[in-house]
Amino acid sequence: MEEWTIEINRSATKKEKPNTDQLEFGRVFTDHMFIMDYSVPLGWHDARIIPYQPFSIDPSAMTFHYGQSVFEGLKAYYTPEGNIQLFRPEKNMQRLNRSNDRLCIPPIDEAFVLQAIKQLVYLDKDWIPTAEGTSLYIRPFIISTEPFIGVAPSHQYRLIVILSPVGAYYKEGINPVKIAVENQYVRTVKGGTGEAKTGGNYAASLKAQELCSQKGFTQVLWLDGVEKKYIEEVGSMNVFFKINGKVYTPALNGSILEGVTRNSVIQLLQHWNVPVIEERISMEVLYQAYLDGSLEEAFGTGTAAVISPIGQLSWEDKDLYINDGKTGKISRDLYNTLTRIQYGKEKDPFGWIDIVNEANAVKQ
Repeated sequence: MEEWTIEINRSATKKEKPNTDQLEFGRVFTDHMFIMDYSVPLGWHDARIIPYQPFSIDPSAMTFHYGQSVFEGLKAYYTPEGNIQLFRPEKNMQRLNRSNDRLCIPPIDEAFVLQAIKQLVYLDKDWIPTAEGTSLYIRPFIISTEPFIGVAPSHQYRLIVILSPVGAYYKEGINPVKIAVENQYVRTVKGGTGEAKTGGNYAASLKAQELCSQKGFTQVLWLDGVEKKYIEEVGSMNVFFKINGKVYTPALNGSILEGVTRNSVIQLLQHWNVPVIEERISMEVLYQAYLDGSLEEAFGTGTAAVISPIGQLSWEDKDLYINDGKTGKISRDLYNTLTRIQYGKEKDPFGWIDIVNEANAVKQ
């Protein structure tokens, strides 16, 4: 593949853009999308930006039958000066390749795909909303497309990138959410696909999520799949707890997704000289910290919500009301600092921001 060679077919008609005060998460999509195909003889090839549209795929395509797929999620933001910013996109490309490796999908050229994303975002830059808390969500994903009903890695794949203007992921915003600790169902185990960003992990979580939603909870807190006692993730987010002035988060163990926001939060807390400890945390230990008053805050971290404070945990018929159900100082400071860096309102001391402009987006 020639470097930065992307064929562009611009849309002849433009879609009507939604009102920014009516944005839902992941319901509306922009005018264009990026596609690239893979085959064994050619490798990754035929990189192109085309009008957003359905595409034809064989009913026997392996992705439908054996779930060989991976995806990523990142955002583009407008700054007050009118610049377009991405937040640590190289980390998403690295994680996409780690997921690829786990699912036996050929690796992508990380620099090339990031360049394609920049070009797509720049082409559809008018879709980036400017209202407070809004952004352009970027969803790269790869599916296996070989028409073959046989359990084996596919020989054909398609990479697609689509864009969606979004508002807040949770209607609660930065206000605390109610979380149910899951004791019956299992999302994944060490040695499984938990550390990869693949659709099967999320499919496995839907039943528990549906049941907890019926009971008025926003998300599920997953415990380990073997002993069902050690904390892993909160729904689609990593999870943190502030206990006696120190911030704890479950150590990466092969079944927990390594979040970009998780990594950023750890770096930011260390920058603030707040002790951060990555270790295995049992629900029993957390409950004891709640009883003795040392559990000060809890929050989830992820690209979609950034920081989501946890005001209530329900575990084995016991309700833990954290920080009187209010957003804690660490949660609010993290949210404010991360979002201000993302939106270009605060200096970035870590080199996290990647600017998208005509000079670096359009290289043909």
